[in-house]
Amino acid sequence: MSARAVTVRIALAAAVLAAAPAAHAALTKPVKTQTGLVAGAPGKKPGVTVFKGIPFAAAPIGNLRWKAPQPAKRWSGVRQANAYGKVCIQPPGKGRVNPATDMPDSPGMSEDCLNLNVWTPARKAGAKLPVMVWLYGGAYGEGGGSAPFSEGDNLAAKGVVLVTFNYRVGSLGFMAHPELTAESPHKASGNYALMDSIAAFKWVQANIAAFGGDPANVTIFGESAGAAMNAGLVGSPVAKGTFRRAIAESGAWMGLGIAKMIPRATAEAAAVKAAEAIGKKTLAELRALPAQEAFDKLPRQGMIIDGWVIPEDLSTTFAAGRQNSVDVLVGSNGEEGSFTAGFGPPMTAATWREGAAKRWGDLAEVGLAAYPATTDDEARKVASVPFSDTLAWHMRLFAERQAKIGKKAWLYYFTHQPPYDPGKPNLGAAHTAEIPYVFDNLEAPRTFPGQSSVALASADPREQAFADQVSSYWVNFARTGNPNGAGLPQWPRVNELGATEAMVLDVDGSGRGPWLTQPKIDFFDKLHMRDVGAR
Repeated sequence: MSARAVTVRIALAAAVLAAAPAAHAALTKPVKTQTGLVAGAPGKKPGVTVFKGIPFAAAPIGNLRWKAPQPAKRWSGVRQANAYGKVCIQPPGKGRVNPATDMPDSPGMSEDCLNLNVWTPARKAGAKLPVMVWLYGGAYGEGGGSAPFSEGDNLAAKGVVLVTFNYRVGSLGFMAHPELTAESPHKASGNYALMDSIAAFKWVQANIAAFGGDPANVTIFGESAGAAMNAGLVGSPVAKGTFRRAIAESGAWMGLGIAKMIPRATAEAAAVKAAEAIGKKTLAELRALPAQEAFDKLPRQGMIIDGWVIPEDLSTTFAAGRQNSVDVLVGSNGEEGSFTAGFGPPMTAATWREGAAKRWGDLAEVGLAAYPATTDDEARKVASVPFSDTLAWHMRLFAERQAKIGKKAWLYYFTHQPPYDPGKPNLGAAHTAEIPYVFDNLEAPRTFPGQSSVALASADPREQAFADQVSSYWVNFARTGNPNGAGLPQWPRVNELGATEAMVLDVDGSGRGPWLTQPKIDFFDKLHMRDVGAR
């Protein structure tokens, strides 16, 4: 480790010790929640107590399937919160590991899955520690609050209360239908995962003080689909007041690209068509389906304009400044699209040019000017870059929209290339690559597609120091709305950056650095105006 890395790590450690409660302290008595007493267990870090599997809503089964979450049932006595609750219905990994379902100690699946977990370093209630609430990614179709990479011991040891929770995924979490809309008091259907999230946030507001957290200082953070949901919740009037800050990693309200949101009527028609294809014409018949069959055979629609939680296309909401007034820290990774390399036929300079019209329509020549390729090798290298850059552009738009309404906004660009095991694909700074560093969990299994080496990273002092740095930025932001702190390279706000700059996060030196080129920015500006139109 370099002398500078050692100095930074010592400074970070001193800051953590100053912010966190005494190492020997822990919540040893049962904690009183609105639905009953819960007893936790010692965490993996001294002084951290963990509470697992606490219901935050009733089981969404039977007539509650595809409804907004209802209040959890009360219990008597002390609930032993020492084991994860079931994760929501989803598929196991196919040709890869799904960390929510495929680990040796995965908790199993059930439709009765609306539970959450709390890691706290507090010694007693009322400590008013900042709270961080994690929303997992998984393309709206998988994930769980029990995934090993999101265990919160190391973040809690830095002085925050960390909460993870389950939200419904796939067709059980995202499906609009005319009968569902008709029965809803809000005449809305589709975004049940967002409703689950808001219910979890309200549970935090009502109960987290008993765990030592500050309900007035809650930061939501998430990656990929979880980041898109975070942006959706920043834009949702229904979520107003349930959190103070948001961190979005590699995803925002348009998803991972640039597009209009799907209106409810379109989603309803797709659901009716899919239901009729399996011989089901009524909502009662759909609710009678076994959960796994409903998941497998009905459409997974993702976040839509439902008319209530998301009342309009969020591009319009953010352009007009109608979103919630919260600080944000957002960004993406340098090689988000690296996992797409090898999809389809081999890329050549000729096929790159010939496919431009299909990719970009009337902006084909503008796209080719931003992403030129005169040789086959250049074409292979550039093919996945627009995916990465589209997401980067979207994340900056998110930050700038919040800055425009007077909130603190911070933009990052994660370019660190973690170590990969020999013989494994080296995807560089891939989609999900930042997660082990955000949680300071280098020893935890990775999640698709950023399958970097657990063994090599966790044994490398430079990787350890970098994980300490990144997680400290996140914790500082949750604490004060500003990621900067003692021993950390200075992070400018988004409106202090040049047009082609971002806060680059890299083991070789974090700081203000290059981001997208101006031709790329101009290209995405044009794509956005053509395909979305919101100014």
